Amino acid sequence: MKAKLMNQVLLAMSQTLGSQQIERLKDVLEVTFKNVEFIEKTESSNETDLEMVSTFLSAKRVEGCSDKSMRYYESTLKNALNKIGKGVKNISTDDLRKYLDNYQKVSGASKVTVDNIRRILSSFFSWLEEEFYIIKSPVRRIHKVKTGKVVKETYSDEALELMRDSCENPRDLALIDILASTGMRVGELVKLNRSDIDFQNRECIVTGKGNKQRIVYFDARTKIHLQNYLRGRTDSDNALFVTLLAPHKRLQISGVEIRLRQIGRALNMTKVHPHKFRRTLATMAIDKGMPIEQVQHLLGHQSLDTTLQYAMVNQSNVKMSHHKFIG
Repeated sequence: MKAKLMNQVLLAMSQTLGSQQIERLKDVLEVTFKNVEFIEKTESSNETDLEMVSTFLSAKRVEGCSDKSMRYYESTLKNALNKIGKGVKNISTDDLRKYLDNYQKVSGASKVTVDNIRRILSSFFSWLEEEFYIIKSPVRRIHKVKTGKVVKETYSDEALELMRDSCENPRDLALIDILASTGMRVGELVKLNRSDIDFQNRECIVTGKGNKQRIVYFDARTKIHLQNYLRGRTDSDNALFVTLLAPHKRLQISGVEIRLRQIGRALNMTKVHPHKFRRTLATMAIDKGMPIEQVQHLLGHQSLDTTLQYAMVNQSNVKMSHHKFIG
Protein backbone atom coordinates (compact mmCIF):
# COMPACT_ATOMS: atom_id res chain seq x y z
CA MET A 1 0.00 0.00 0.00
CA LYS A 2 2.80 2.41 0.97
CA ALA A 3 4.79 1.68 -2.19
CA LYS A 4 1.68 2.08 -4.28
CA LEU A 5 0.92 5.53 -2.87
CA MET A 6 4.52 6.64 -3.29
CA ASN A 7 4.48 5.52 -6.92
CA GLN A 8 1.26 7.47 -7.52
CA VAL A 9 2.90 10.61 -6.12
CA LEU A 10 6.01 10.11 -8.26
CA LEU A 11 3.89 9.49 -11.35
CA ALA A 12 1.84 12.62 -10.70
CA MET A 13 4.97 14.75 -10.34
CA SER A 14 6.84 13.22 -13.29
CA GLN A 15 5.29 15.75 -15.68
CA THR A 16 6.60 18.65 -13.57
CA LEU A 17 9.96 17.53 -12.15
CA GLY A 18 13.12 16.39 -13.89
CA SER A 19 14.68 12.94 -13.41
CA GLN A 20 17.09 14.11 -10.68
CA GLN A 21 14.28 15.88 -8.82
CA ILE A 22 12.11 12.76 -9.04
CA GLU A 23 14.92 10.67 -7.53
CA ARG A 24 15.32 13.24 -4.73
CA LEU A 25 11.56 13.21 -4.10
CA LYS A 26 11.63 9.41 -3.94
CA ASP A 27 14.36 9.51 -1.28
CA VAL A 28 12.40 12.08 0.75
CA LEU A 29 9.22 10.00 0.60
CA GLU A 30 11.02 6.83 1.68
CA VAL A 31 12.60 8.58 4.69
CA THR A 32 9.39 10.42 5.63
CA PHE A 33 7.15 7.32 5.52
CA LYS A 34 9.73 4.80 6.77
CA ASN A 35 7.91 4.10 10.04
CA VAL A 36 4.41 4.91 8.82
CA GLU A 37 1.81 2.25 8.08
CA PHE A 38 -1.09 2.84 5.70
CA ILE A 39 -4.42 1.05 5.94
CA GLU A 40 -6.68 1.11 2.88
CA LYS A 41 -10.31 1.88 3.65
CA THR A 42 -12.23 -0.44 1.35
CA GLU A 43 -15.68 -0.19 2.91
CA SER A 44 -16.33 3.31 1.60
CA SER A 45 -14.65 2.98 -1.80
CA ASN A 46 -17.76 1.67 -3.54
CA GLU A 47 -19.83 4.54 -2.21
CA THR A 48 -17.23 7.00 -3.45
CA ASP A 49 -17.24 5.35 -6.87
CA LEU A 50 -21.01 5.62 -7.08
CA GLU A 51 -20.76 9.28 -6.14
CA MET A 52 -18.28 9.79 -8.99
CA VAL A 53 -20.66 8.06 -11.40
CA SER A 54 -23.50 10.24 -10.17
CA THR A 55 -21.45 13.43 -10.61
CA PHE A 56 -20.40 12.31 -14.10
CA LEU A 57 -24.02 11.66 -15.06
CA SER A 58 -24.98 15.12 -13.80
CA ALA A 59 -22.31 16.59 -16.08
CA LYS A 60 -23.67 14.63 -19.05
CA ARG A 61 -27.20 15.77 -18.23
CA VAL A 62 -26.05 19.40 -18.27
CA GLU A 63 -24.51 18.74 -21.70
CA GLY A 64 -27.98 17.82 -22.94
CA CYS A 65 -27.96 14.00 -22.98
CA SER A 66 -31.42 12.47 -23.26
CA ASP A 67 -33.00 10.44 -20.44
CA LYS A 68 -32.59 7.29 -22.54
CA SER A 69 -28.86 7.93 -22.97
CA MET A 70 -28.52 8.71 -19.27
CA ARG A 71 -30.07 5.36 -18.30
CA TYR A 72 -27.75 3.55 -20.72
CA TYR A 73 -24.69 5.36 -19.34
CA GLU A 74 -25.66 4.59 -15.75
CA SER A 75 -26.41 0.89 -16.25
CA THR A 76 -23.25 0.38 -18.35
CA LEU A 77 -20.94 2.04 -15.82
CA LYS A 78 -22.45 0.40 -12.74
CA ASN A 79 -22.34 -3.03 -14.37
CA ALA A 80 -18.69 -2.56 -15.39
CA LEU A 81 -17.56 -1.34 -11.96
CA ASN A 82 -19.44 -4.15 -10.24
CA LYS A 83 -17.91 -6.84 -12.47
CA ILE A 84 -14.36 -5.46 -12.25
CA GLY A 85 -14.64 -5.25 -8.48
CA LYS A 86 -12.04 -2.53 -7.95
CA GLY A 87 -12.19 1.10 -6.95
CA VAL A 88 -12.29 3.50 -9.89
CA LYS A 89 -8.86 4.92 -9.06
CA ASN A 90 -7.29 1.45 -9.07
CA ILE A 91 -8.73 0.18 -12.36
CA SER A 92 -6.05 -0.51 -14.96
CA THR A 93 -6.09 -0.84 -18.73
CA ASP A 94 -5.78 -4.62 -18.42
CA ASP A 95 -8.80 -4.71 -16.10
CA LEU A 96 -10.91 -2.97 -18.71
CA ARG A 97 -9.60 -5.11 -21.58
CA LYS A 98 -10.43 -8.29 -19.65
CA TYR A 99 -13.88 -6.94 -18.78
CA LEU A 100 -14.73 -6.09 -22.41
CA ASP A 101 -13.39 -9.44 -23.65
CA ASN A 102 -15.32 -11.39 -21.02
CA TYR A 103 -18.50 -9.36 -21.63
CA GLN A 104 -18.44 -10.26 -25.32
CA LYS A 105 -17.78 -13.95 -24.63
CA VAL A 106 -20.46 -14.34 -21.95
CA SER A 107 -23.22 -12.21 -23.46
CA GLY A 108 -22.48 -12.91 -27.12
CA ALA A 109 -22.77 -9.17 -27.76
CA SER A 110 -21.88 -7.76 -31.16
CA LYS A 111 -18.70 -5.79 -31.74
CA VAL A 112 -20.82 -2.66 -32.13
CA THR A 113 -22.26 -3.14 -28.64
CA VAL A 114 -18.82 -3.77 -27.14
CA ASP A 115 -17.49 -0.63 -28.79
CA ASN A 116 -20.43 1.36 -27.41
CA ILE A 117 -19.45 0.17 -23.92
CA ARG A 118 -15.83 1.11 -24.62
CA ARG A 119 -16.91 4.61 -25.66
CA ILE A 120 -18.94 5.09 -22.47
CA LEU A 121 -16.02 3.90 -20.32
CA SER A 122 -13.70 6.21 -22.27
CA SER A 123 -16.02 9.17 -21.69
CA PHE A 124 -16.24 8.40 -17.96
CA PHE A 125 -12.51 7.94 -17.35
CA SER A 126 -11.60 10.93 -19.52
CA TRP A 127 -13.93 13.01 -17.37
CA LEU A 128 -12.28 11.62 -14.22
CA GLU A 129 -8.92 12.66 -15.65
CA GLU A 130 -10.14 16.15 -16.55
CA GLU A 131 -11.61 16.59 -13.07
CA PHE A 132 -8.31 15.38 -11.46
CA TYR A 133 -9.85 12.31 -9.83
CA ILE A 134 -7.25 10.16 -11.61
CA ILE A 135 -3.90 10.91 -13.24
CA LYS A 136 -4.48 9.23 -16.59
CA SER A 137 -7.44 7.47 -18.19
CA PRO A 138 -6.84 3.70 -18.46
CA VAL A 139 -8.99 3.62 -21.61
CA ARG A 140 -6.51 5.67 -23.63
CA ARG A 141 -4.68 2.60 -24.90
CA ILE A 142 -7.86 0.67 -25.71
CA HIS A 143 -8.56 1.38 -29.36
CA LYS A 144 -11.86 1.43 -31.18
CA VAL A 145 -13.31 -2.02 -31.74
CA LYS A 146 -13.16 -2.87 -35.43
CA THR A 147 -16.61 -3.70 -36.72
CA GLY A 148 -17.45 -5.24 -40.05
CA LYS A 149 -19.12 -2.83 -42.45
CA VAL A 150 -22.67 -3.96 -43.15
CA VAL A 151 -24.44 -2.42 -46.12
CA LYS A 152 -27.87 -1.63 -44.71
CA GLU A 153 -30.88 -1.60 -46.98
CA THR A 154 -32.79 1.45 -48.15
CA TYR A 155 -36.26 1.74 -49.67
CA SER A 156 -36.49 1.73 -53.45
CA ASP A 157 -38.81 4.19 -55.21
CA GLU A 158 -41.08 1.25 -56.02
CA ALA A 159 -41.23 0.16 -52.37
CA LEU A 160 -42.17 3.68 -51.26
CA GLU A 161 -44.96 3.87 -53.84
CA LEU A 162 -46.29 0.44 -52.84
CA MET A 163 -46.44 1.56 -49.20
CA ARG A 164 -48.25 4.76 -50.15
CA ASP A 165 -50.79 2.87 -52.30
CA SER A 166 -51.49 0.40 -49.50
CA CYS A 167 -52.42 3.08 -46.94
CA GLU A 168 -56.03 2.72 -45.85
CA ASN A 169 -56.35 6.13 -44.21
CA PRO A 170 -55.01 9.69 -44.65
CA ARG A 171 -52.95 9.51 -41.45
CA ASP A 172 -50.78 6.60 -42.57
CA LEU A 173 -50.22 8.22 -45.97
CA ALA A 174 -49.14 11.51 -44.38
CA LEU A 175 -46.97 9.56 -41.93
CA ILE A 176 -45.05 7.75 -44.67
CA ASP A 177 -44.67 10.92 -46.73
CA ILE A 178 -43.27 13.06 -43.92
CA LEU A 179 -40.79 10.35 -42.89
CA ALA A 180 -39.67 9.86 -46.49
CA SER A 181 -39.30 13.56 -47.36
CA THR A 182 -37.76 14.91 -44.13
CA GLY A 183 -35.64 12.02 -42.86
CA MET A 184 -36.50 12.98 -39.29
CA ARG A 185 -36.12 10.56 -36.40
CA VAL A 186 -39.26 8.76 -35.26
CA GLY A 187 -38.71 10.28 -31.81
CA GLU A 188 -38.79 13.73 -33.42
CA LEU A 189 -41.89 12.86 -35.40
CA VAL A 190 -44.06 11.92 -32.42
CA LYS A 191 -43.14 15.16 -30.61
CA LEU A 192 -44.46 17.35 -33.44
CA ASN A 193 -47.50 19.54 -32.89
CA ARG A 194 -49.81 21.04 -35.51
CA SER A 195 -48.38 24.47 -34.71
CA ASP A 196 -44.86 23.30 -35.64
CA ILE A 197 -45.81 22.94 -39.32
CA ASP A 198 -45.22 25.84 -41.71
CA PHE A 199 -47.20 24.85 -44.80
CA GLN A 200 -46.36 28.03 -46.70
CA ASN A 201 -42.61 27.35 -46.62
CA ARG A 202 -43.03 23.55 -46.43
CA GLU A 203 -40.91 23.23 -43.31
CA CYS A 204 -41.18 22.37 -39.64
CA ILE A 205 -39.08 22.68 -36.50
CA VAL A 206 -38.13 19.40 -34.83
CA THR A 207 -36.49 18.81 -31.46
CA GLY A 208 -33.71 16.26 -31.77
CA LYS A 209 -31.19 14.65 -29.45
CA GLY A 210 -30.06 16.82 -26.58
CA ASN A 211 -33.16 19.01 -27.09
CA LYS A 212 -31.48 20.65 -30.09
CA GLN A 213 -33.87 22.18 -32.57
CA ARG A 214 -33.46 22.33 -36.34
CA ILE A 215 -35.58 23.00 -39.42
CA VAL A 216 -36.48 20.15 -41.76
CA TYR A 217 -38.24 20.43 -45.10
CA PHE A 218 -40.95 18.42 -46.83
CA ASP A 219 -42.10 18.17 -50.44
CA ALA A 220 -45.35 19.27 -52.11
CA ARG A 221 -46.89 15.80 -51.97
CA THR A 222 -46.33 15.64 -48.22
CA LYS A 223 -47.91 19.08 -47.82
CA ILE A 224 -51.09 18.02 -49.64
CA HIS A 225 -51.45 14.70 -47.84
CA LEU A 226 -50.72 16.28 -44.45
CA GLN A 227 -53.34 18.98 -45.03
CA ASN A 228 -55.89 16.36 -46.10
CA TYR A 229 -55.21 14.39 -42.93
CA LEU A 230 -55.53 17.42 -40.64
CA ARG A 231 -58.73 18.61 -42.34
CA GLY A 232 -60.31 15.23 -41.63
CA ARG A 233 -59.40 15.28 -37.93
CA THR A 234 -62.31 15.69 -35.50
CA ASP A 235 -60.27 15.81 -32.29
CA SER A 236 -58.76 18.87 -30.61
CA ASP A 237 -55.42 17.32 -29.65
CA ASN A 238 -52.48 19.55 -30.58
CA ALA A 239 -50.32 16.57 -31.62
CA LEU A 240 -49.60 16.33 -35.33
CA PHE A 241 -50.22 12.59 -35.40
CA VAL A 242 -52.77 10.87 -33.14
CA THR A 243 -54.18 7.37 -32.77
CA LEU A 244 -56.92 6.31 -35.18
CA LEU A 245 -59.26 5.25 -32.39
CA ALA A 246 -60.84 7.52 -29.80
CA PRO A 247 -59.86 9.27 -27.62
CA HIS A 248 -57.27 10.12 -30.33
CA LYS A 249 -54.19 10.64 -28.16
CA ARG A 250 -50.68 11.52 -29.39
CA LEU A 251 -49.15 8.71 -31.41
CA GLN A 252 -46.14 7.14 -29.68
CA ILE A 253 -42.94 5.65 -31.16
CA SER A 254 -44.20 2.10 -30.64
CA GLY A 255 -47.42 2.99 -32.46
CA VAL A 256 -45.51 4.21 -35.52
CA GLU A 257 -43.27 1.13 -35.55
CA ILE A 258 -46.20 -1.29 -35.21
CA ARG A 259 -48.20 0.39 -37.97
CA LEU A 260 -45.26 0.35 -40.40
CA ARG A 261 -44.62 -3.34 -39.67
CA GLN A 262 -48.27 -4.08 -40.42
CA ILE A 263 -48.03 -2.25 -43.75
CA GLY A 264 -44.84 -4.16 -44.54
CA ARG A 265 -46.33 -7.55 -43.74
CA ALA A 266 -49.36 -6.85 -45.94
CA LEU A 267 -46.97 -6.15 -48.84
CA ASN A 268 -44.59 -9.04 -48.02
CA MET A 269 -41.84 -6.48 -47.41
CA THR A 270 -39.22 -7.22 -44.76
CA LYS A 271 -37.70 -4.79 -42.27
CA VAL A 272 -40.14 -1.91 -42.70
CA HIS A 273 -38.98 0.44 -39.99
CA PRO A 274 -39.13 4.25 -39.51
CA HIS A 275 -35.33 4.58 -39.32
CA LYS A 276 -35.01 3.10 -42.80
CA PHE A 277 -36.72 6.19 -44.25
CA ARG A 278 -33.97 8.30 -42.70
CA ARG A 279 -31.22 6.19 -44.23
CA THR A 280 -33.00 6.25 -47.58
CA LEU A 281 -33.17 10.05 -47.60
CA ALA A 282 -29.48 10.40 -46.70
CA THR A 283 -28.45 7.99 -49.45
CA MET A 284 -30.67 9.68 -52.03
CA ALA A 285 -29.47 13.17 -51.08
CA ILE A 286 -25.78 12.29 -51.43
CA ASP A 287 -26.50 10.26 -54.56
CA LYS A 288 -28.01 13.37 -56.17
CA GLY A 289 -25.05 15.54 -55.23
CA MET A 290 -26.07 17.27 -52.00
CA PRO A 291 -22.91 18.28 -50.07
CA ILE A 292 -22.31 15.94 -47.15
CA GLU A 293 -22.18 18.88 -44.70
CA GLN A 294 -25.72 19.87 -45.71
CA VAL A 295 -26.94 16.30 -45.31
CA GLN A 296 -25.36 16.31 -41.85
CA HIS A 297 -27.32 19.44 -40.92
CA LEU A 298 -30.52 18.08 -42.45
CA LEU A 299 -30.31 14.91 -40.35
CA GLY A 300 -29.19 16.73 -37.21
CA HIS A 301 -25.94 14.80 -36.79
CA GLN A 302 -23.28 16.23 -34.50
CA SER A 303 -20.54 14.22 -36.19
CA LEU A 304 -19.92 14.00 -39.93
CA ASP A 305 -18.80 10.39 -39.44
CA THR A 306 -22.34 9.49 -38.38
CA THR A 307 -23.74 10.96 -41.60
CA LEU A 308 -21.26 8.95 -43.66
CA GLN A 309 -22.40 5.77 -41.92
CA TYR A 310 -26.01 6.51 -42.83
CA ALA A 311 -25.32 7.27 -46.45
CA MET A 312 -25.00 4.10 -48.52
CA VAL A 313 -23.49 4.21 -51.99
CA ASN A 314 -26.04 3.35 -54.67
CA GLN A 315 -24.71 0.15 -56.27
CA SER A 316 -26.34 0.88 -59.63
CA ASN A 317 -24.38 4.13 -59.81
CA VAL A 318 -21.18 2.24 -59.00
CA LYS A 319 -21.93 -0.10 -61.90
CA MET A 320 -22.61 2.81 -64.27
CA SER A 321 -19.39 4.56 -63.22
CA HIS A 322 -17.45 1.35 -63.74
CA HIS A 323 -18.76 1.06 -67.30
CA LYS A 324 -18.07 4.76 -67.92
CA PHE A 325 -14.56 5.04 -66.53
CA ILE A 326 -13.17 1.49 -66.72
CA GLY A 327 -15.13 -0.21 -69.46
